[in-house]
Amino acid sequence: MIDVNRDGEVWVFAEQHAGVLEEVPLELMSRARQLADKLGVKVAAALLGNGVEELAEKFFHYGADKVYLVEDALLKRYQTNSYAKVISELIGKHKPQIVLYGATVAGRDLAPRIASAAKAGLTADCTDLQIGDHKGPDGQGHKNLLFQIRPAFGGNIIATIINYDRWPQMATVREGVMPMPQPDTTRSGRIVRENIKLSNGDLQLEILEEHKRQKKVNLKSARIIVAGGAGVGSKDNFRLVWDLANCLGGAPAATRAAVDLGYIDKDHQVGQTGTTVRPSLYIAVGISGAIQHHAGMSESKRIVAINNDPEAPIFQVAHYKIVGDLNEVLPMMIKAIKEKAVKEG
Repeated sequence: MIDVNRDGEVWVFAEQHAGVLEEVPLELMSRARQLADKLGVKVAAALLGNGVEELAEKFFHYGADKVYLVEDALLKRYQTNSYAKVISELIGKHKPQIVLYGATVAGRDLAPRIASAAKAGLTADCTDLQIGDHKGPDGQGHKNLLFQIRPAFGGNIIATIINYDRWPQMATVREGVMPMPQPDTTRSGRIVRENIKLSNGDLQLEILEEHKRQKKVNLKSARIIVAGGAGVGSKDNFRLVWDLANCLGGAPAATRAAVDLGYIDKDHQVGQTGTTVRPSLYIAVGISGAIQHHAGMSESKRIVAINNDPEAPIFQVAHYKIVGDLNEVLPMMIKAIKEKAVKEG
């Protein structure tokens, strides 16, 4: 167990693959900066890889004061054992009080291994992070703890999880939950080069080939999203969701239920187990509005809900509500948009 260090830094795991930085650590920098400013400490990124030093500057632009850099040919590709060994040694040496990871495939694999080695707590799939005070079961007050907030029990409640006696406080955070900060190219910081010895014995796998499939859609960057739920009724009916999205120059999306029913590919899924989005316009078609879906789209600037059930929970969060049969409403919308485009064109 790492000793509680209330002057420790706030760290972000700088996930990269083949020298290409993932978006999620940059998203986490904005909240890391807020947490660190509240605590009066510095922000650092832990950057591992081979030939990745040039990525450090980007973290300074996004709010980091330091980048702990470990470069080794054995870190060229992500493997659990080697990365966990390096991060664990860095944590043991520098004693950060908070370490954040993206809830990506790598982050969900790496963070539990490090938490086990450090005998520290870990909260997975957080949707919010705050600093607050807490009184423990012994009656002792603890100030400036990390409140790790996430949906629990199938999304039926929002739980706040606190580690007051086993540090570092660690959490994985879902992609897209934190807004991408604006970079400040005038900021600079300090690269701290660390030399941690690795051997071939730290690599339990030999990677012969890698095959990566690019996502079919980038929902996080879409300004307009038209999403369909199980209430759309069929894969054929879901064609109307595609048509409306195309008319608006937006992206088609779906709830988990619609994906599970085979209406659309999982790359288009929005919600607690999908992508978190915050478009200028979100049109929800045949979506009941369960909290699991709401968690992924509640930050949309304008929400239009179309549902034949006037009591659907989605109407509680919608700015504009249309009660009606989507098979009648969507064709009317598509026709009106096309007619307007013809007049303006």
